[in-house]
Amino acid sequence: MAPAAERPLRADAQRNREKILAAAVRVFTEDGLDAHLERIAREAGVGSGTLYRNFPTREALIEAAYRNEVARLCDAVPGLLATMPPDQALRAWTRRFIDYATAKLGMADALRAVIAAGANPYADSREMIQGALCSLMDAGTAAGVIRTDIRPTDMFAALAGIALTSAQPDQRDQAERLLDLTLDGLRPVAGRGAGGS
Repeated sequence: MAPAAERPLRADAQRNREKILAAAVRVFTEDGLDAHLERIAREAGVGSGTLYRNFPTREALIEAAYRNEVARLCDAVPGLLATMPPDQALRAWTRRFIDYATAKLGMADALRAVIAAGANPYADSREMIQGALCSLMDAGTAAGVIRTDIRPTDMFAALAGIALTSAQPDQRDQAERLLDLTLDGLRPVAGRGAGGS
């Protein structure tokens, strides 16, 4: 028999885990290190025992919540590309990126506490996000709707800068305008990145 840690979760247990992680992101974003785990359990609609069975420590919950946000962001790419043209998929994904980055900035103090405890919640996250962005940009250049002379690392840097703009809730409109400007700059123009690099 497989150890408990290796067994897949039952559907209801998986739903509870996902609700806990979503509530944790909201609460840690709002309250930082002052967040109460009991509030997270309440907002997730589960008992404290269920929360602690899944995440025995505050640090484990913070790290799992952050990693789950990264996974959700990256896992969205295939579905977006399957349901819309590449340039629209990139636009939809960049909005999700801003949501992710806003949550990450809101959780900054909590994430620093995890690092201080000896864990690295950021391990692989940059590579995963850049890989997702690369897939979107490759699809766009293959379809001829995105310039070929822009590297995914440049786009990632631009998105990171825009994300800093959206750190305050009242700045989301400005972040959306900056996204539009950035994405407009990706469109091919004759003689500028329209063909080979």
